[in-house]
Amino acid sequence: MEDVLDRRGGRAERSMPSHTVPTEHQEHASIGAAEERRERATWRVIVLTVVMMIGEIVAGRIFNSMALLADGWHMGSHAAALGITAFAYSYARRHSDNERYAFGTWKVGALGGFASALGLGAVAVFLAVESIERLFEPGVIAFDQAIAVAVLGLIVNLVSALMLGDHDHDHDDAAPDHNIRAAYVHVLTDALTSVLAIVALLAGKLAGWDWLDPLMGIVGSAIIGWWALGLIRDTSRVLLDSDVEPAVAAAVRQAIESHDDNQVVDLHLWRVGPNGLSAIISVATHEPRPPEHYKKLVADVFDLTHVTIEVHRCAGGDCA
Repeated sequence: MEDVLDRRGGRAERSMPSHTVPTEHQEHASIGAAEERRERATWRVIVLTVVMMIGEIVAGRIFNSMALLADGWHMGSHAAALGITAFAYSYARRHSDNERYAFGTWKVGALGGFASALGLGAVAVFLAVESIERLFEPGVIAFDQAIAVAVLGLIVNLVSALMLGDHDHDHDDAAPDHNIRAAYVHVLTDALTSVLAIVALLAGKLAGWDWLDPLMGIVGSAIIGWWALGLIRDTSRVLLDSDVEPAVAAAVRQAIESHDDNQVVDLHLWRVGPNGLSAIISVATHEPRPPEHYKKLVADVFDLTHVTIEVHRCAGGDCA
């Protein structure tokens, strides 16, 4: 038994001891088969991306196409970002059993996704600046050769997207893998810039609209920037423990307060792995029961993998 302070700073009656109530799945989040498959797929995409990047940059210089050159540098930055993704999986795997990580290494994936999103934003800025400069300083473009390289780049991007897309939509996890999602978005934006490059080069060849080549670079940078902001928003919620929906907290409160005269006076929910949440719940009531009782009340609401229950006896009147 222990003394606790009530919310007004005064001394409440002695409370029942708090306990972390074990659940059926108490192990920390670790790297499983799904993550290993994603890591292998990411490395394969990195190899494809680097090879195509070199080809597009060289071809863009030789054939004087801003759209092609921008697509090549775009792929280069994504190769680096995909390297971050692969590193995140490797690090998480190597440290999955390290007890210094209280809830496992699963957040490394979200951190890798966040870093990749920042790289994606930098690419958008670079592409916009280069395209604006080319609007004012146009050059002669070797359209046939540039179009052929751009089409090849699109094929490589589509193959990469298929390789990663199967893992991005993997339903082994209850929560999305932001690391593979970042890699998937990267190759999709690569595919988009390839399409824009092909359209611009075709228009320049058939209609003489050379200005469309750098204009498509500007349009592509705007779309890429928008996707980067969305990815930053999603991954930052995970890193800042704000990705738990308010409806889940409301359901936990309802499950406890619908019995006896229970009042939830403090509640903290945060994700501790792709498959579950952790909760710290303080309950005030005139009729305290063992913590296991309250754990059973919330068991049907959500699969909480770590639950700490603290029960306080009310000192008369309304428990709230």
